[in-house]
This record gives sequence, C-alpha cells and structure tokens, in this order.
Amino acid sequence: MAMEENRKSDEGISFPKNMLLPKEEMLEVKQKGQKIKIGIPSDFSKVEYRVPLTPQAVDLLISYGHEILIETNAGKSANYTDEEYREVGATVVEKKGEVFQSDIILKVAPFDCDEIDLLRGNQVVFSNMQIQSHCNESIEKLMKKKITTIAYEYFENEDGTLPFVHQMSQIAGITSITIASEYLSNSHKGKGVLFGDVTGITPAELVIIGTSTAAEFAAKAALALGIFVKVFDTSISDLSNLEEKLGQRIFTSVFYPKVLKKALVSADAVIGATSFNTTPKFKVSEDMVKTMKEGTVIIDLNVSQGGCFETSRCTDLNNPVYTEHGVVHYCVPNIPSIVARTASISLSNILIPVLLSISDYGGTDNYIKYSKGFRKGVYIYRGILTNRDVGDYFNLPYQDINLLLAAY
Repeated sequence: MAMEENRKSDEGISFPKNMLLPKEEMLEVKQKGQKIKIGIPSDFSKVEYRVPLTPQAVDLLISYGHEILIETNAGKSANYTDEEYREVGATVVEKKGEVFQSDIILKVAPFDCDEIDLLRGNQVVFSNMQIQSHCNESIEKLMKKKITTIAYEYFENEDGTLPFVHQMSQIAGITSITIASEYLSNSHKGKGVLFGDVTGITPAELVIIGTSTAAEFAAKAALALGIFVKVFDTSISDLSNLEEKLGQRIFTSVFYPKVLKKALVSADAVIGATSFNTTPKFKVSEDMVKTMKEGTVIIDLNVSQGGCFETSRCTDLNNPVYTEHGVVHYCVPNIPSIVARTASISLSNILIPVLLSISDYGGTDNYIKYSKGFRKGVYIYRGILTNRDVGDYFNLPYQDINLLLAAY
C-alpha cells in the first residue's frame, strides 16, 4: 500500500509529509540595518576632553557598515590618536565643517551658535544639554534648521534609569574626593590637610549635600579613606536608602540649620550632590559659607543646574577654582572630563547599543517612535521644541512629542 502524501493529526488536520521530518537546525542571522554616517567633532575648544566614541567603539560600528568621520585630535585629550581611529576605518578630517555634514553628529559639550551654523539641516545631533549653556538664539537656530536633538542627560533605559547620568555621576562622585584631596594639599596651596585617616590624628571631615548617585560614590570613596562623612538631605527615606547602599551607619540629618551650620564649621570639604535633572531643593546660604574654616574646599556637582551653594558660579578646567570668603570653590560642570579616557569608554558603552538600535529600526525617527525611554531624550524633533523644561526656561512654545509623532 502506497504511503500517504499527507498525515493526519489526532484532530484530523492534514500536514505535509516533509513537515514531520527532522530538519537541520538553522542559525538566526541578524540583518544589519540602515547604514548611517556619524560625525564626531572636537570639543577641545569647549574645555571638554571626553570623546563620544573610542576607537574600539568605532571599530564595532564600522563592522556593521556605518561610516565614521572624526575631526583631527578629537580624541587626543582622552589619549586616543588619529592613527588609532584610522586603523579601525574612521575617516579623520581637518575641517570641522566636514564632520557637521554627517547624518548623526555626536558631541559631548553643548552646541553653540557657530557650530549650529555649520549644520546642513534635517540632521540628528547628540550632546549634553546643560541648559544654562544655551540661549534663545541657539535653540531657535536648531529649530530653524529642523534638527532633531537628543540630550544625553534625558534619555532613559527601558527600566527607567538614566544611563548617562548614572555613569557620569559615579565618575564625578569618586573624582570629587580626589579633587578635594588635591586642593587641601600644599601642592595647590591648600591647608596641608591629608584627606584621609592616620593613627593618632582626628580624621578629615566631609559634608555631602544630597543623596544622589554622585553622593553615594563620593561617600564610598571617602569612607574607604577613613574620612568622617556627614550627609544632609530633605528626605529621611533617601538618607536611609543611602545607608543601605553604603552598608554601614554614617552621620545623616535633614537640613536643621543649627546641625548643618555646626557640620560646615568643622568640615574640611563640602560636596554638593543633589539629584540630577532637578533644581536643587536646598541651597547652602552665603552666610553659612562665611562661617566655614579658611581653606575649606567646596565642590559643587550641581553647578550646571543652579548649584547647591549661593556662592557657586560655573568655572572650567582651565580655571577650575576661585576663593570666596576664604573658601575654595571648585565649580566645574563637566568634572568627568578630568578622567577623560575612563569617561569616554563609559560614554561609548552607552552610545553603542543606542546607535545600533537606530540602525536596526531603520533610522532615528523610527527608533524615537519605538523607544519611550529614548524619546525622553529628544528636546527638539524635526525643528519643533518638545521639552517642557527648555520651553519654560527660554519662554518658547513647545509641543508634546507623543502627540507630535502621531502626525508623522
């Protein structure tokens, strides 16, 4: 009797005979997405030493077929040479204007008006927002050129965390302890105080304003050196959570004026480290700063958002400090630039999956529609302002990006 061409299941459904035969296992081959041209200008003139992509990151992107243009010496301050970028396939160019013709431009420092003039229009740009670095003119120029702008500080992972803020806050927190140590030493004409603990000598004292990621990592680094740490915040819950993360009890308090004043009087260093992307809820008054010991060091990690101290004003890495009321103020908004190589690797680790996802989804517009977290990083979409904070700050009209996308 001839074998039937089709077999039947218990339910009476017919299947082709070859469907029931074992087959070789097939490996899934991921299709490479849309090819993109990425430009990386130098930020050295902005006293910004980080570079968005390391040579290793460029190597990976080029292996996916993407084109990378980088301005000469863009990675120099992070100790990456032009030759390292050439070896992995990047095109190193002399003129900044060539870089600014790319589909996607990656910077670390915010765009200024001169750089915006170099853009061809209808492009995508990534950079730090640092709202106080912008002006009405720069925002309006970006809008006029129908640029889509993404701020590192605003976009989120799928779990709701801010990857750029989290990574850079860790680096800033640890680095702030190194900075305090340097400016307390004689090498920077400080008080000659060791920022640590030595047998038979009262340990140095550190006051931290806030319980952010930067505060956590500053506290960890300080405690490892034997420094006596005091943390102040508006929330008991946040103070308790910080202690849990540190794995030990430390001095904590809400902002009782007398308690804070006493802590500031005895402190050797004070770090402002409230939560990022929010206006500091508390500021140390100028009168309180006046009570601090001469030579005490203030490091304000929130200076780009208005600062934690009434006496704070932005500085840069060329002139990082000033002295007011006998207190040394270190108010650099891009502190991770001090360790530019480490920070550049960290930034590359964040950007690589984002750029590959943009390619996989067929372009930035599609990825903005797909990813809610990435969408939160957009503050201008095709020339339309979509960020409420930016609109309010510059008194400009804005639209909800979620409603806007429905029209595209």
